[in-house]
Amino acid sequence: MTVLLRRVGLIVASGLLTGAFIAVPAHASPTPADPAQTATTLDEQLGTRDAGSYFDAAQGKLVVAITDDADAQAVLDAGAVPKKVARSGADLDRIMQRLDHAARIPGTAWAVDPAANQVVVWADATVAHGALQRIQSVAKQLNDEESAMRGAQAGPAVRVENDPGVLQPFIQGGDAIYTGSSRCSLGFNVRSGSTYYFLTAGHCTNIGSTWYANSARTVVLGTRAGSSFPGNDYGIVRYTNTSIAKPGSVNLYNGSSRDITGAGNAYVGQSVQRSGSTTGLHGGTVTALNATVNYPQGTVYGMIRTTVCAEPGDSGGPLFSGTTALGLTSGGSGNCRSGGTTYFQPVVKALNAYGVSVY
Repeated sequence: MTVLLRRVGLIVASGLLTGAFIAVPAHASPTPADPAQTATTLDEQLGTRDAGSYFDAAQGKLVVAITDDADAQAVLDAGAVPKKVARSGADLDRIMQRLDHAARIPGTAWAVDPAANQVVVWADATVAHGALQRIQSVAKQLNDEESAMRGAQAGPAVRVENDPGVLQPFIQGGDAIYTGSSRCSLGFNVRSGSTYYFLTAGHCTNIGSTWYANSARTVVLGTRAGSSFPGNDYGIVRYTNTSIAKPGSVNLYNGSSRDITGAGNAYVGQSVQRSGSTTGLHGGTVTALNATVNYPQGTVYGMIRTTVCAEPGDSGGPLFSGTTALGLTSGGSGNCRSGGTTYFQPVVKALNAYGVSVY
């Protein structure tokens, strides 16, 4: 039973060429110790001139996409590598908004690919031919507009890809944390002062109020104190069981656990792990941030997209890197036998929404 309650939770002399990295001496900039914090700081400093960032394993550095040559030094000073691109963060946001108004179809998702300076639209196996044609038509219109505005050398602004499997929230009846006939996974134990709670997925907490530790539903954990889905995908349960252990560690499903000492933001290219009651511990890489996901039950925004696999029942479980909490398992496509794509609710947003912290 204690296992269930573990916190499982880019200057060339004549100007900067689009797609080119800034040429600087190797000693000119430090290597940032925390790519996530560097990305957050530069995003706040540069605003919508920042077109996203990603960790380049070959360089061992964070790469930041910029459109203004004047921003290059700020990126270098932060220990990152600036890369000149055609479209700014504001341009990419505008494209995302157009998709949200014209192509919000269940079974689709989209996010910025900062390395390609594009918005990628994924469509799963449930998207019918007519709906896929609609998505491709919207993408073509956006690409034609971008080509007329910036010229063909800027490349397509949108690309459409197939996503194997079916995009769905991960939930099913079974074992771990229960409500009604459904099972999810506990995310992170959190607290506000001396009051203890746990976080899980909002599509889970929408289903029921009382949560249990066992399949027989004889050991009560607590009562739902908040739920947000769709739009977001997080919920919080207040512990009413005062005698049960509420450790601050991640279940690694190998007989050991890892303490989570804080929460942070993910970055593209980051190595991450996920723990869940159906498939245990699995790892992968962050491929996109701020993803829009169109589930049959509704649309969620601002999600972390990864190559980590997950399956029904893993919903609500933790995404983490080292000792840092990053997200809550929301949904995706594929499975842990053939692989898949999983989306996560950023945990910092949930913590801020409820005024709680990990411990």
